[in-house]
Amino acid sequence: MPIYFDNHATTQVDPRVVEAMLPTFTQAYGNPSSVGHLFGEESKRLVESSQQSIATAIGASATEIVFTSGATESNNLALSGVLSQRRRRGNHVVTVTTEHKAVLDPLEQREQQGFEITRLSPRQAGDDLAGMLDADQLRQAIRSDTALVSVMFANNEIGVIHPIAEIGQICKEQGVLLHCDATQAVGKIPVDVERLGVDLMSFSAHKMYGPKGIGGLFVRKSGPRVRLQPAIFGGGQQRGMRSGTLNVPGIVGLAEAVRLSLAEMNEESQRLAQLRDQLWLGLNERITGLQLNGPQLEAAEARLAGNLNFAVDRVDGEALMMNVREIAVSSGSACTSANPQTSHVLQAIGLSEDLTRSSLRFGIGRFNTTEEVDFAVDVVATAVDKLRKLIA
Repeated sequence: MPIYFDNHATTQVDPRVVEAMLPTFTQAYGNPSSVGHLFGEESKRLVESSQQSIATAIGASATEIVFTSGATESNNLALSGVLSQRRRRGNHVVTVTTEHKAVLDPLEQREQQGFEITRLSPRQAGDDLAGMLDADQLRQAIRSDTALVSVMFANNEIGVIHPIAEIGQICKEQGVLLHCDATQAVGKIPVDVERLGVDLMSFSAHKMYGPKGIGGLFVRKSGPRVRLQPAIFGGGQQRGMRSGTLNVPGIVGLAEAVRLSLAEMNEESQRLAQLRDQLWLGLNERITGLQLNGPQLEAAEARLAGNLNFAVDRVDGEALMMNVREIAVSSGSACTSANPQTSHVLQAIGLSEDLTRSSLRFGIGRFNTTEEVDFAVDVVATAVDKLRKLIA
């Protein structure tokens, strides 16, 4: 098997998370809505305990957490839930060109229905903070009819961390709701919904060593209270915002994944940054013509510790991917891999199509080692040398 360096796409489930989930399959397997017997009551207790644990970790209250199938559903519920409300402020939405497709695509659909979408461009390639949105630019984009602002916390391709606290303050001053896709942030960097000033926030378990198929949406209850139009109707679970039988194993797994990530965050961030720097230094010693995509590595507060995205000059991107099969890396977002177009994120920060196609994204994670990083350096350097000789 290749060595796995695609932890922005998904992560291995931590064995400790699996251990926490196992009893929910064979012992506490009742429907949490069936409170007339011990099986259902035990499942309900597990759900409520997990909900409280997750809420505490992000500075929220338990009743502000809505469980979903993952961040894509959370993003869709947040956007459509706000924009379908009749009492919204207007039909204008502000977002960023580098958002995940789970935000951009629903907004494009709304645009076809008559909404006006302003897509802001972040700092361009060559800037020390490439990919970051300037808060003042956002301030100028907000209008009297702006119903919602949607800005992700940390980017899944170039790892840039946006100034969400500053953005949240601007939105609060303007009386505009702020949605934040925090899929790559929760469990990796400190997240506090009160400090950040977000009104809706999406996250997913499988990006932080939890199971696939479970995620959450923070929905603010006061200051202001956010009202959502549900997307799924049925049994009225979760205060009617998202009907359906709750995924108890997934919820327990999500809570344990959050707990472990929070407990180990400081030490793990330092370790990942060291591995990332080791990888970048090793590649530069062996390969000429590398271009870092995103913020400079020295800007620690502006980039996820485990992210490294770079372009390789004078190499065909498809050929490069085919020649590094010993390592699992990505050329962009996993959610757009079925689309033959090049990365919209890299294009949005000003990369040419050739450099975009010859870019690799490393997502270094919890189970990677220094030996694996050294191996990856050798694999990439050997492949680049081979391909450049073919065109010499």
